[in-house]
Amino acid sequence: MTQSCKVVLKNYQDKSEIDYDIYLEDNVLANDWYKALSEDIIKPNLHLEKNFCFHGFPNTQRNLKYLCEQLNKAVYIINTSDLNYKIEDWFTPASVQWGPEYPINPGRRSSVGFVSQNVGLELKHEIMNRIHNHFEILQGTVEQLSEYYKKASPIVRYAIRQLNNLCHEIETLVLSKRHHDLGSYWVRPSQITTFLKAPRHNLSDEHRKGFISNSYDRVLGGVYMHWCQIGKTLFEVWRDEFHALPEDNPEDLKIDQALCDAITHLQYYSGEFDIEWGNDVTYDLYEWHRWHIDKFNCWLVINNYNPKDPKLSLGHLKIGQVDIKKAFGTTEGSDVWEQMGNYLDIVRIECGTNVARYDYHWSDIDHVQRQMEAVK
Repeated sequence: MTQSCKVVLKNYQDKSEIDYDIYLEDNVLANDWYKALSEDIIKPNLHLEKNFCFHGFPNTQRNLKYLCEQLNKAVYIINTSDLNYKIEDWFTPASVQWGPEYPINPGRRSSVGFVSQNVGLELKHEIMNRIHNHFEILQGTVEQLSEYYKKASPIVRYAIRQLNNLCHEIETLVLSKRHHDLGSYWVRPSQITTFLKAPRHNLSDEHRKGFISNSYDRVLGGVYMHWCQIGKTLFEVWRDEFHALPEDNPEDLKIDQALCDAITHLQYYSGEFDIEWGNDVTYDLYEWHRWHIDKFNCWLVINNYNPKDPKLSLGHLKIGQVDIKKAFGTTEGSDVWEQMGNYLDIVRIECGTNVARYDYHWSDIDHVQRQMEAVK
């Protein structure tokens, strides 16, 4: 019988519950992930990061104004600490997203792909790249934490982590809100299920085979290995800094021009996981997705990378699949988002006989204190 685990969600207002089951893929990594989730995380009941869990749901309580306020609080904590480190940016919805006064029609299609002619409602990448770079400097890497992080107090460490968490949450919310407001099919909700102090294990060559078989395909209800280390992937660096540049001057496309200096390839796995709640995006289905992947592969070649090298971590490692029809009675993404919209709170995860409850919420008065205690 295929192994599975159950995730239970609660409506924060009326306390009702819904649930869904994750069924494992038939591969070595999926089985190793399940063991790590059950034994490393569920059994000891590690702290679930509820403030960094559901991304890109258009009608969330964690709106753009709230996220910017939280990011400013984190910046203030860091700037007034004894780290002697200053972040000069101040965040508002207008500073991270182009307004609706700019043209927001879909970009025109050219002979070389899709070229955005309009910036209305889009993310302002430059300021978000800066804040993510501050995070990389302040925290360091899994193998080598920065001196800033080592000397930081628990509240400052929490603030440093918030730079990364809120940066990614803002990015996904802006993207999904833009698509939602335009009536687009391409709203991209997702679930990032992470735990404080989750043990990491070395990723093997056998595990990495999934990068070749799955590449950058994502499907509704697909469960994917969480990126459990600090740093940006090659694809993220290309997407954020190079994909809009013309290709007539290869020197401008060299990776040594990147602002990000923490480019990493996945070395570890843990029991943490991500779930795609957006509609299917695969290489075979959509020309625009093929164009993006092909253009990215050309950029890799320009920078002397082999797009078929599994050690470069190019893609998503699929480890499971939610039974969408069983859980929600539909296979339409928009119907799933509508049902989940009021249930964005994980209260229980079951892996066989191991069960963990999470009877707290990101809006609780003591939520920050709980996290600081967990990371001491």
